[in-house]
Amino acid sequence: MRDFHQPGRSAVFADQGMCATSHPLAAQTAIGILQAGGNAVDAAIGAAILLGFCEPQMTGIGGDMFAVIKTPGSDDIIGLNASGRAPAGLSAAALRAAGHATMPLDSPHAVTVPGAVAGFCKLHGDHGRMPLDQVLAPAIHYAVAGIPVAPRVAADWNESAASLKGEAAQSRFLMAGHAPRIGARFAAPGQAEVLKRIAAQGRAGFYEGEVAADMVASLRALGGTHTEADFAAQQADYVTPLRSQYRGAELIELPPNGQGATAMLLLNILENFDLAALDPWGAERVHLEAEATKLAYDARNRFLADPDHMTRLDHLLSKDTARKLAALIDPNHAMADANRTSEAVHKETIYITVVDRDHMAVSMIYSIFHSFGSGLASDKFGILFHNRGAGFTLAEGHANEAAGGKRPMHTIIPAMLKLADGSVMPFGVMGGAYQAAGHARFVTNVVDYGLRPQQVIDAPRTFAELGELKIERGYGADVRAALEAKGHKLVTPNLPIGGSQAIHIHPDGVLEGGSDPRKDGIALGY
Repeated sequence: MRDFHQPGRSAVFADQGMCATSHPLAAQTAIGILQAGGNAVDAAIGAAILLGFCEPQMTGIGGDMFAVIKTPGSDDIIGLNASGRAPAGLSAAALRAAGHATMPLDSPHAVTVPGAVAGFCKLHGDHGRMPLDQVLAPAIHYAVAGIPVAPRVAADWNESAASLKGEAAQSRFLMAGHAPRIGARFAAPGQAEVLKRIAAQGRAGFYEGEVAADMVASLRALGGTHTEADFAAQQADYVTPLRSQYRGAELIELPPNGQGATAMLLLNILENFDLAALDPWGAERVHLEAEATKLAYDARNRFLADPDHMTRLDHLLSKDTARKLAALIDPNHAMADANRTSEAVHKETIYITVVDRDHMAVSMIYSIFHSFGSGLASDKFGILFHNRGAGFTLAEGHANEAAGGKRPMHTIIPAMLKLADGSVMPFGVMGGAYQAAGHARFVTNVVDYGLRPQQVIDAPRTFAELGELKIERGYGADVRAALEAKGHKLVTPNLPIGGSQAIHIHPDGVLEGGSDPRKDGIALGY
């Protein structure tokens, strides 16, 4: 139990339905859809699309989506990959010839076909209960009426306003040329019109006709190779989730091109150490996680790619691989950073989880990658394009080398955790590259230290990346000094590390939700 003398956030308990996400209006929208007769899929879709207007720097219909769904009345869990493919005309050789060593981040060449809408439509068509126009009605309303800008959103917007490029993006996402202040009302009437077409026509309202023509024309005018055929061909795919054991619990992640396998490798490495014997907030635990992260992310960067091009998944998931990597960790000294994660990896993502009265559970993540994605928007409807193609490499012969029709390596990963008592916990961690490390920390906090969802989410975080150990202000001077003595270069980031939400479906049916105080959101139930 938390100390009620101290500022903090209580867990939320309910038994009919629950949503946890990063903005209150989205959580309220999800609960409203559940109360109106929709199921968890309807609620997750309606609230996620609304988040594109609550947090436009984080997500939107010009991005990608992944989901893990527990079906009602059973233990069956399905996965959905709704990430977009590169346009057929994308060529790593051409980009290298133009002088690029890495994918250009604010270029149409980094814009893969947005996959989220195809995923939303597929999920709704196969598993939704409420008519699509009713599911989208709240997002359409707020896109027209506008949403007051929340404090964390305003901070992110101000930090990234300069990334918006060209009149189409700047006129729609800036106010008088500047980031909006807290409480200013943001509206997106052009995107509301797109949602009306999706409500009436399904995926064809986005990937065909005038909306697709607008996106293609806008990208080609900027130098992109996109065609209407690229958009018409976009499909979301059901995938078989990966499952990995950790000390009697089972972690469920999606297979590549997401980095869920990295979280599993990281946990397999940590399983070789007695974490429960360590201070959960002490330097020794942080050090072990940092070293395991360096090793797991190095493996990720070597092997992770479009599943049609990846050949070493079994190697990544092997307990033997993890044992060999664990043996490289010196408990007293930080290793040189094995991880060469690209600077392209950023944190702009939203996560939402919804559970309904039948215990259908949705774990969904939806992103435009960088803050405001590519910074480019379509001319007519103002659809902000993600830059997920920045997840490709230009290294010749690499499994993740950029090429037409391929899906890039993705950082966004929804997950579920099945505990030894049979209970299930859909959860997710925002924060770009941090997400795999965040999943591992979430699982160890629950399994090794017995923490409840809100306690896990509130806890301070660190992340080893690019030769630095990012550390939040929640760690004291003694821990920092001990980490520096081991050779870590500490950096306190301007903004906290990521965000998280979770819902624990207890064996007796009670729902327990937690939502990250690092964001503006809440867990809400009824």
